[in-house]
Amino acid sequence: MAQGRRHLTITTVVDAEECAVLRVAGELDVHAERQFLDESGAVIAAGHRFLVLDLTALRFCDSRGLNCLLALEWLCRRMNGRLLLASLGVRVLHVLLVTRAVDALACFPTVGHALAAVPEEIRPSWPPGGAVINDGDGGDGGDGRNDTDGSDGRDGDGVKSSDPDAYRPADRERPQQDSRGRSAP
Repeated sequence: MAQGRRHLTITTVVDAEECAVLRVAGELDVHAERQFLDESGAVIAAGHRFLVLDLTALRFCDSRGLNCLLALEWLCRRMNGRLLLASLGVRVLHVLLVTRAVDALACFPTVGHALAAVPEEIRPSWPPGGAVINDGDGGDGGDGRNDTDGSDGRDGDGVKSSDPDAYRPADRERPQQDSRGRSAP
């Protein structure tokens, strides 16, 4: 493919033994699906059963791109791993919400949050190079490893327990809750 016509770039940010972090930039559509599946599939085939995709710079994702993400999720699950999506933009998040794929894919606000869902024994250090980034969450990069009591205040999917709808738009209906936090009829 000619360089000027390239719609998608995939950059390996972290390459650990069983976990990799890839930064995906550009457009994930019919023109880029083969490249995306080839490059990300090769990372999984190399033994990276946990794959974190940093989607900060992904400007567009259509139904073909969504199918690619679901295919990667399937591949990771076959290897007893998981696909973890981080830093979704508004347009990509909209596609996942409209299609309800947000319920099938693990989505996190940052790469640090996504990596917190990776088993600790295979979790790579984040950020690369060991520098700590203060992302407004206690300065630990969102991975929860600087907590002294072992509790990072997150539920099982890496999203803070106090904000279970972190990736739900404000205009989406939420169930009404009573004073105890239970859903009202």
